[in-house]
Amino acid sequence: MGGLAPDTIAPACEASLARLEIEQIDLYYQHKDDESVPLADSLGEFDQLAKTGKIRAIGLSQFTAPRLQLAMDTAAANGLLKPCCLQTWYNLVEREKFEGALRDTALANGLGVFPFYSLANGFLSGKYRSQGDLAKSTRGSRSAAFLEGKGLLVLAELDAIAAETGAALATIALAWTMAQPGIVAALASATNVAQMRELTAALDLTLTHDQIARLDAASAEVVPA
Repeated sequence: MGGLAPDTIAPACEASLARLEIEQIDLYYQHKDDESVPLADSLGEFDQLAKTGKIRAIGLSQFTAPRLQLAMDTAAANGLLKPCCLQTWYNLVEREKFEGALRDTALANGLGVFPFYSLANGFLSGKYRSQGDLAKSTRGSRSAAFLEGKGLLVLAELDAIAAETGAALATIALAWTMAQPGIVAALASATNVAQMRELTAALDLTLTHDQIARLDAASAEVVPA
């Protein structure tokens, strides 16, 4: 099953409930916008799932600002359960993917935001600092672009704040993300217990206004070619 055609949504939900061995999904996402399906149809199916107790809330993921607003307007116009949150790509070195019209639309509609790629494929953990480091992981090549421009400036500022706080770079990067307007929680993955501890430590780290401002400046920096 693929896309958001109405006849795929309920079966997909039932399959998820069976795999998870639960009776209700707390938050069910339209994981990727499907412009081939009218939003009234897809949101209508999600609304029915909520009415029958299969799901509790609706989330949207990977929507553009215009489509996000259209989804909210469509739900309101048709008396459907409104989406409550947005999942989107956002981190210190890729701020442009969320900041601007998409963030404005999410905030205007009161949506909680859950950014993914919060550590930029591990780059913000400090794992990759040179071309030679990219071979450390099968996904290392994804961080090659961050070694140019503002990427190393961001790592340098993260290093400075790490020296001030004693926190890991990943912890600081997530704390910055969660301090941004509208962010409810930052999504990041771990492959071992030590990494998990760095991620969860962000819940208890409060950056100072100065530290946030320094990271803002480094991550907004444009370095001439």
